[in-house]
Amino acid sequence: MPLEVTLARHASKADAVYLEQVTDNHLISWYRELDLLPGGLETMVPADSTLQETVARSVRESDLTAASAPPPQCTPSQGDPMNLVLMSDPQVAAIPVRECGESLVDVRDHDVRVDTRKRDPVGAFAHVREGVLTRLKHARSLLPAGTDLLFIEGYRPLALQQRYFTEYRDELAAVHPDWTPEQLHQAASRYVSPPEIAPHSAGAAVDVTLVDQDGHELDLGTRVNASPEESDGACFTHAPNLSDQARHRRTLLLDAMEGAGFTNYGTEFWHFSVADRYDALMRQEPHARYGPIELP
Repeated sequence: MPLEVTLARHASKADAVYLEQVTDNHLISWYRELDLLPGGLETMVPADSTLQETVARSVRESDLTAASAPPPQCTPSQGDPMNLVLMSDPQVAAIPVRECGESLVDVRDHDVRVDTRKRDPVGAFAHVREGVLTRLKHARSLLPAGTDLLFIEGYRPLALQQRYFTEYRDELAAVHPDWTPEQLHQAASRYVSPPEIAPHSAGAAVDVTLVDQDGHELDLGTRVNASPEESDGACFTHAPNLSDQARHRRTLLLDAMEGAGFTNYGTEFWHFSVADRYDALMRQEPHARYGPIELP
């Protein structure tokens, strides 16, 4: 794990007293690059190793036999490039929320490149929690020169989230009349989060992509907000049907956002969140800090 990732994860801790006692200077003095256990017990997985490459290497170097793959969670997940935890998973809803009370702030007031495709009359789309904005700024600093983030959408009112989810679920029902309500709910959650746990409605999520130094949006394999059906699965972060250039750019985006403390939703390369229920589950945190919130 690079030092900058270590520092970013440390900064995301909620315990203010701990952060005062253990500073960045402490971590820098303790950090040892490539600090592996002796005797060949550990090996280094490079940062640019894809998930598939890392799994194959782990199997090969540990002499594990290839086990049969687990069955898909349901028929609608067929074609997913990996066995992802979806937003509809009961584990996500089971995470309790201890609301921290951070306010929503407008990213347009803080020198962030903002796209207007999701704008609304009151500008709700451009709002995020204060801590999310801080991490967004950090993520920008981790990108290589000549590349920048393009902010597309942040906060989404609960009523709008409900409309998006219902419309997509109904589209799936029309195409797959044999699917059960449970299958439709799960399949819809690949693309739109169920309203009751939606990170966007907590002000905890951002949809972002990359632009060049002139503000021109870069090709990351498919358009932002493309559904699995429209993109033939290319919307999945680690989709196999990508060009080398698109995969490289996604790696840049993923490394910057994860380095700043965000968690990606693997069905959407553009969606990242922090301190919501999904992020808490992925990080094995006991609770989320951001719950549903209303725009003032």
